[in-house]
Amino acid sequence: MLKAILFDLDDTLIDWSGRSQEWVDFDRYHLRQVYDYVTNQIHPLESAEKFFDTVWLLTMREWNDAKNTFRAPHLGDVLVQACVTLGVPHDNLKADHLLDAYDWEPFPGVEVFPDALEVLPYLRENGLRLGLVTNAYQPIRLRERELVAFGLMDYLIECRISAADIGYLKPHPAIFEEALRQVGATPEEAVFVGDSTEADIVGAQQAGMKGVWRTPRHHVPGQINGTIVPDAEISTLHDLFPILDNWFPGWRED
Repeated sequence: MLKAILFDLDDTLIDWSGRSQEWVDFDRYHLRQVYDYVTNQIHPLESAEKFFDTVWLLTMREWNDAKNTFRAPHLGDVLVQACVTLGVPHDNLKADHLLDAYDWEPFPGVEVFPDALEVLPYLRENGLRLGLVTNAYQPIRLRERELVAFGLMDYLIECRISAADIGYLKPHPAIFEEALRQVGATPEEAVFVGDSTEADIVGAQQAGMKGVWRTPRHHVPGQINGTIVPDAEISTLHDLFPILDNWFPGWRED
């Protein structure tokens, strides 16, 4: 029996292909707000540019280490570490306060996939529990701002997970196990949908779930790691319906 469907976020439910700003410019704007907060309210930092460079260096190191350990970087921890590196007393810093100052917001030009707003309500109407599992290094409380802005929050009720909060990145089993626990389903009762074969499909299958690959917008057939075989491929979330009908007959009322 099908009980739950878990989704990746970026390029699965929300579309980054139309982003209209460079990441470095977006990040610099928000890091400037952290710099101003720390300098004005906690401890003076030498220069904004030095703060930016320190954050970026630490972030790069965290992501490079994660390639081998799957330990998830955490934006709040990076911000604290950068401040400490530049002489701010650790006891004066709280990661949550720095994250509030960073003030994450929807990225310019990023939009919700229209099919997400069409398919997720239908899945919920048919009694399924829906969850979100993203490899973001921002805590989920920040990424939830996008879910609200894009009209997705009301459908992803039982489970909203960021790797930053769990401590591990997909495909590590810990993040999938926690998602299944939150939706109250066994691996056999859940399906995972994502755009990354290495993170989403491999992780889901290793956790015992079926993995559905949402092919990227510019996907070229044949350009996939031959050792990774998704249980199904879709180009739109509407394609889920016949797949679920085949795997779980009777899952929907009509």
